Amino acid sequence: MTTSASVPTESEGAIAHGGTVTDRLVEANAQYAAAFTDPGMDAHPVLQVAVVACMDARLDLHKALGLQLGDCHTIRNAGGVVTDDVIRSLTISQRALGTRSVVLIHHTGCGLESLTEEFRHDLEMEVGQRPAWAVEAFRDVEQDVRQSMQRVRTSPFLLHTDDVRGFVFDVKSGLLREIDPA
Repeated sequence: MTTSASVPTESEGAIAHGGTVTDRLVEANAQYAAAFTDPGMDAHPVLQVAVVACMDARLDLHKALGLQLGDCHTIRNAGGVVTDDVIRSLTISQRALGTRSVVLIHHTGCGLESLTEEFRHDLEMEVGQRPAWAVEAFRDVEQDVRQSMQRVRTSPFLLHTDDVRGFVFDVKSGLLREIDPA
């Protein structure tokens, strides 16, 4: 599989040419925009589903789930954790934009499995201010998926909590494994 990791890094290529990685992204966007055609859709996802997943760069959610542009709302953060901000996004997704289903995707080999709340303490010691957020580290990915499902199902702000399903994506095989909410 070819990834952008095979292109020169910022220090190897972009800076040598007087630019940055962000400059490379902006150039790629200019090429994209040159061939862009308005797809004529609005913000309501066609499949009425919101997917909450980890931000891990190894997860190509659209390909892994067979999704096309406009099919879903995608909400990503470190660990795919259902935080207050994820609930905010899901609430807007459901109440203003018509989603009815929620799919939660964690994955094997997540970086949050190797962190602890000590990360937050160390950060406070370094910068002199305690972060307002929790790390939400975990040891058991399946249990964390269950916790995420429970947070969605019990949120008073969400209208549709009957179709909430959680999965673990295997980064080696590409397969999803559904987690029983029990």
